Amino acid sequence: MSTPSADLAPYDAVLLGSFGGPETEDEVMPFLRRVTAGRDIPDERLVEVGEHYYARSGRSPINDLNRDLLERLRAELARRDLDVPVVWGNRNSEPFFAGALHECLDAGATRVVALLTSAYSCYSSCRQYREDLAAAYEEVGPAADGLVVDKVRQYVHHPSLGLAWRDALLAALRGLPDPGRARILYVTHSIPDAMDDTSGPGDGEGNLYVDQHLRLGRRLTDEVNAALGTSVEGELVFCSRSGPPSVPWLEPDVNDRIEELARASSTDPVVVAPIGFVSDHMEVVHDLDTEAAETAARVGVPFVRVPTPHAADRFVEGLVDLLLERAAEARGEVVAPETWLPGDVRPSVCAPGCCPNLRVAKPALCGSD
Repeated sequence: MSTPSADLAPYDAVLLGSFGGPETEDEVMPFLRRVTAGRDIPDERLVEVGEHYYARSGRSPINDLNRDLLERLRAELARRDLDVPVVWGNRNSEPFFAGALHECLDAGATRVVALLTSAYSCYSSCRQYREDLAAAYEEVGPAADGLVVDKVRQYVHHPSLGLAWRDALLAALRGLPDPGRARILYVTHSIPDAMDDTSGPGDGEGNLYVDQHLRLGRRLTDEVNAALGTSVEGELVFCSRSGPPSVPWLEPDVNDRIEELARASSTDPVVVAPIGFVSDHMEVVHDLDTEAAETAARVGVPFVRVPTPHAADRFVEGLVDLLLERAAEARGEVVAPETWLPGDVRPSVCAPGCCPNLRVAKPALCGSD
């Protein structure tokens, strides 16, 4: 095994890929229709969700945070004397993936490495990005012939993510009068049970999405207890369920759990760490900062929300480390992936059947199927 060298060859462009979000009120409904395409969700329901955006003048925080991350990545690459263009593309809003691929081609790129703002393994957090990259490739058409697009591995295991969360969590707990009385709620986006059941490699046991979160939560809890000399407990909860009541989704909901904890001991604070997100999506600023905070206030529970790691130097440096790791793999070097957690590290080239689309089979880039 070897340590990746400070060289991005054979890649001559980096694509920062993200979910996207509206930036004006006129963009809200078209954005929500793109997000829910193929799921038969009526506009009446989308209008309800749209109110979360209209309350913020139609602007999601995610694009501004991606602009910031884009500049931080460019600065970190420059600090390491890595001269490569970094472009940005979204799945569901401008700038779309197709435009980003055009930008790569205009820069003369022939091989691109995608860095996705999604750390976990399931259909919606990995394969759906790969499908949208494949659709963008087709949209670009003959101009993309010969362009190779790879991606870095899902990086929940990488030390940069875990250590950034640990630092933020410690800061939040140290700000409490008695951190030993806190309860940590690790929050991620709920998904249908069936999507979790099929998350991971096609020949695996499934449930990798939940398992990855549980492993990170356990390590973080152990780390903060060791640092503070406490014995706080942590647990995994979910937010942003959006499916019909007839379809089982991952539970418990963060609001329900806060109410249950209040009935047990309303004076103990809850520290909410949205480990399922690397930056402040609408699910964080609305579902947690607004709805969960209101629930906690209503039931008399002190509430602290831990910042997401997108701006942490340690996290940005780790993203560049991941790019270097992927480049070494592409050069045929044997590289031991850095890991902070026990368990299986997912490969950068997804295996056949990994995190399948349960509605319809679609082409996907960055995999072997």
